[in-house]
Order: sequence, then structure tokens, then C-alpha cells
Amino acid sequence: MNAEKRQQAIRRMKELSGILKEASRAYYAEDREIMSNLEYDALYDELVKLEEETQMVLAGSATTTVGYEAVDELPKEAHESPMLSLDKTKDREVLRGFIGDHKTLLSWKMDGLTVVLTYYQGKLQKAVTRGNGVVGEVITNNVRVFDNIPLKIPYQGELTLRGEAIITYSEFEKINSQIEDVDAKYKNPRNLCSGSVRQLNNEITAKRHVRFYAFSLVKADGVDFENSRQKQMEWLNDQGFEVVEYRVVTGAELDDAMEYFATRIEQNDFPSDGLVALYDDIAYGDSLGRTAKFPRNAIAFKWQDEIRADEMVETTLEQIEWSPSRTGLINPVAIFTPVELEGSTVSRASVHNISIMRKLELGIGDRIRVYKANMIIPQIGENLTKSGVKDIPSTCPACGGKTVIEKVNDVEALYCRNPECPAKAIKGFTLFVSRDAMNIDGLSEATLEKFIARGFIKNFGDIFEIGKHKDEIIRMEGFGEKSYENLIESLKRAKKTELPRVLYALGIPNIGLANAKMICKELNYDMEKIRYASEEELAAIDGIGPVIAKSFVNYFKKEGTQEKLDHLLSHLEIEAAPKQVETQIFENMNFVITGSVEHFANRKEVKEEIEKRGGKVTGSVTSKTSYLINNDTRSASSKNRKAKELGIPIISEEMFLKMMEEGV
Repeated sequence: MNAEKRQQAIRRMKELSGILKEASRAYYAEDREIMSNLEYDALYDELVKLEEETQMVLAGSATTTVGYEAVDELPKEAHESPMLSLDKTKDREVLRGFIGDHKTLLSWKMDGLTVVLTYYQGKLQKAVTRGNGVVGEVITNNVRVFDNIPLKIPYQGELTLRGEAIITYSEFEKINSQIEDVDAKYKNPRNLCSGSVRQLNNEITAKRHVRFYAFSLVKADGVDFENSRQKQMEWLNDQGFEVVEYRVVTGAELDDAMEYFATRIEQNDFPSDGLVALYDDIAYGDSLGRTAKFPRNAIAFKWQDEIRADEMVETTLEQIEWSPSRTGLINPVAIFTPVELEGSTVSRASVHNISIMRKLELGIGDRIRVYKANMIIPQIGENLTKSGVKDIPSTCPACGGKTVIEKVNDVEALYCRNPECPAKAIKGFTLFVSRDAMNIDGLSEATLEKFIARGFIKNFGDIFEIGKHKDEIIRMEGFGEKSYENLIESLKRAKKTELPRVLYALGIPNIGLANAKMICKELNYDMEKIRYASEEELAAIDGIGPVIAKSFVNYFKKEGTQEKLDHLLSHLEIEAAPKQVETQIFENMNFVITGSVEHFANRKEVKEEIEKRGGKVTGSVTSKTSYLINNDTRSASSKNRKAKELGIPIISEEMFLKMMEEGV
């Protein structure tokens, strides 16, 4: 590379680092996105390529951001024992014959990427993909940023376990919704998961919110599991792992369990293509050995694909329910007289669009025949009376706005074009109920969509009045009395909350949880001061600035916002301002945290301890940084190099703890 091209490359590297840093800050600190994952990945890859060509990594490069690591390739590693596939059947009676009188764990067969984890002395040491069953790829750095992986566990011996890495349907839809190019959209959650797990840069993995579900314990020396696979699963759960949902059955109990799984699969937020049956008796299962391809202690059950005439049941169409979605599409759902299908009672089936309705000539009162596609999803197979399509709604059931019929690729569908439609605000409601916001269990994005579609929820305060609709909710498919009671209990817990959580939950543009805490602290946790704060007051807060201040003020000026906020606040019990640690030993100090932590659950906990004591945490090492916290004080990372250049002390976690105890 000649001098001119090198300088051009360096200028472009600086430009890319700035763009990527801003995108990362918006995503992680402010919970907003200024570019799609696809755009980010493309720019990141361009930066990586330029760094390779120039043999140079600039200070502050996005390839060396906090907590993430990029590698040139994924190392290969052979498994200690081959990871065999399972023999399969689609016949329930074959499955029953396999189980017989043996106590058996029947669990979901999750559709993701199988991963092997190894822990030693309580810490995650290694993670390897299944690969070809003999050799896999080492993905340890990527697994460390999975949403639900325990990095430390109580057990101090050597532990090896297997599980499935998956991406939920809701996360899959979220990622795809941000990709405008139809051809660039991911085909299914499994493909997205496979690509996410095998990224060379684990920052991309982290943004995809991959989850891990344990399904098999391979090794845990010194632990007595009483010869039971069930005991192993219970033990793994106690260690902090999420385990795949299972039921313990014998052949005689199989039908009840199958009914349970068949009814649950429609409501699941994770992909599954069947079930797995595994003998509980470890010694007996191991004694059976294996064939060249399959172990003999387990079998997979796949749902039937074909539709037989005797699988369809005749019933009467009672109504068409129109269900708005966040895209503006209004889906027709057929409501029919309840019938028994594949061991469960069903009363509704999606018709998908107007074209299908017209093809079926579907009208109220028609005699229809229904079945379960893949033994899972209710579908209309035939219309016997064909009275014809009538009464397509002219207004949206969620907002009352005008609807239009649009034809795309020869498919007609109904849309709401009101930009203020609450159904389109589903992302706002999803943020509101999320863990860092109001933390309301039992309100998935899919459930919120259903409630919005039925008019139960129009603003945030309505969520706490959901009890008005008890009778309708418990009749909803997949809900019931118990789910309703659990939701009500969750709402009761959520009412007692902290003001920064409320502020973050509102979904104000550019306001993440960190910014919400800053604003609350500076304005003395006074909601009246906060909601009527001026741009000048807010911009003066360190870390806010004029852009964020403007968007904050504009949010509260929007017509109807204050009334909706009052409605929400009437349901909440906001805790008093948190008491500061008596000695603000870190006042006027700036910390940067990098690498893994050992004495805290995560870096977020370290950050909270610093803030309690008057300090601040930033993402980059600058001349204003007081200390860089890194357990690997001798690392040659960019942050360590920058700190050394600026003469900034690099301290370990233990040194930090000593500072907390003894003072600076």
C-alpha cells in the first residue's frame, strides 16, 4: 500500500470508528438504534479489513470496545466424545413403545445450535459448537455475551454440559423488521442464531440476544445424581442454568403430556421442531450403548407433516376477528365453534390475509373443516358452504382509523394507515414492560399485541387496569385462570418502582436508563421538576447536552402526554430517592471498566457501586479518566495502552474493592 492510499485508509478508519462508536453508544446507552444490524456489520467489516490492510488499530477503534473481542477465525476443537444425532419418529405409538414403563424425560426439541460448555473452578472456561459431531468451533467469547449464561457457578469441579443456543421469535422479528431489503432479511430464527453464535466479533453476538437452554449434563465429578437424569436437570437449574422445559412420563402418561406440549407450542416464543424422549435411569440408558449414528437412550419425535381427511373436523364459523399488528397489517382470524383437534380444544385459526379469505369464500355461519398443520397450528382446510366474504372493516379495531386494502405480490391484505395507532406502538409497550423498565412478567410482545388488538390497552396506564377484562382474558387461547392470576401478581409487584425506571419506561427518544438516573439525581427525584424541566436545565446536566435535552422537552410538550403520565402515575408507588452512601469517596472521579469481573455478577454492578459513591463510569479512556478497572492489568489491549500513554492508573477488581473499603 503506497503512502497516499494508506492516508486515505487511515482517514476512512477514523470516520468509521466515529460512526460505529455513535451507533454503539445509542444502542447500549440510550436504547435506540440509528442504523440496522446489517449496516453496522457492513461498516464494521470494512473497518476490520482496513485495519488488516494497514496493520494499524487506532485508539478508540470500534474493534476494541469495552467488553467485546474480535478474532480472525474460530478455532476448531475435537469433542471428547462424539455428539450423535437422535433417531426420529413421527408416530406417537412408536414413541410410546420406546418409553414403555421406563420413567422418561419428555422435553422440547429446540431448533437452534447445539453448544457444549465447560466450567472449571466455578468459571466458564470453554464453549464449543456441535460442528459435525466430532469437531466443533470454539466460541467461548461469544457465549460470554449470551443473555442468560452464568459466567460463575457455585460448583467448583469440572462441569461439562450440552444445550441449545436459540434466538426467540420476538427477537428474530425485531431484527428482521429493521432490515428494509426483503432479500436481506433472515429466513428463520435458526439461521440467524447460527450466524450470531459463530460471529468473529462478539459485540454482534451480544446485540442478537442469544439464549442458552441446557438439555444434557455430560460430566460433573463428585456429584451424586442418584442415577437420575431428572436430578441432573434440577441440579443444573440450581447452578443458574435455564434448562429446557420437560415432563416426566411413562408410556401410559404420554397422551396427557403430548396434549400439554401441543397446546403450548403456539404460545412459545422459541422455535421447536418436535420433542425429545430421554430415559431417566442413567445406568440403564448408558448400558444400551449406541448404533453407528444414534444413542439408544433417547429418541426424537417430529410432528406429522401430512394432512389426512380424517384429521379434519367440521365446525361453524362464528365470526372474523381482525387483529392489528405493529406493521399496520390487520390480520383476519377465524373464530369457530370449539372442536377437539390432536388432543386439544381449539376455537380460532389465522386466515392470514384477504386473498385467502376470498379463495375460501369465507362468510359468517359457513360450515368449515379445520385441522392442525404440523400438529401445531390450527388451519382452515375447506369451506363447505362458501357464502362469500362480507363486512371487511373500514376502520381499525385498535384506533378507529381508516383502513385500506393493498395488493402486494398478488396478495391482498388490510392495513391501518394511522401513524398514531396503538398497535404500531408495540415496541413502546414492549420497552415499558421490559426488565430494566417496569419489569412486568407475563406480558410478552405477542401477548401485548393480542391485548392491544382487543382494545384492552391504549396507553401505559391501561396495563395496570387489565383486570377490567378478566373474563375475556381467561378465555383467550393459551391464557387461562392461572396465567391471568400470575399477570395480576406481576402487576402488583411492578407498581412499586423507582423513578428512573419510570422515566426510562416512557420511551423518551435518546433516554436510556443511565440518562434517566442522571436526570433524576440532578432534579432531586422530583417528578414535577422533571416533567416541566427546561432545555437549559437539562442541557446543563453532565452527560445530557442540548440534543437530548430538546428531545426530552419535546416529548412532554406533545399533546396528551401529561394526561397519560398522570394516568400512569395514579397506579404507581414510587420509592423515595435512594440514599447515597455517606462517604462520596469517588466524587468527581471517572472510571472505565473493561474485561470480565469476578467479584461482581457483571460490570453493571460495578458501575452501580461507583455511582453510589459519587463517581461516574464512561466507555472510553481519556485524559479525564481517573482509573481503568481491568483484572488483566498487564494486557496489551487498546484501553490498557491508552491508559499507560496518559499515565492513568490501571487497577484490578481486588484493588477497587480495597478502595471501596478503605477509601481512596
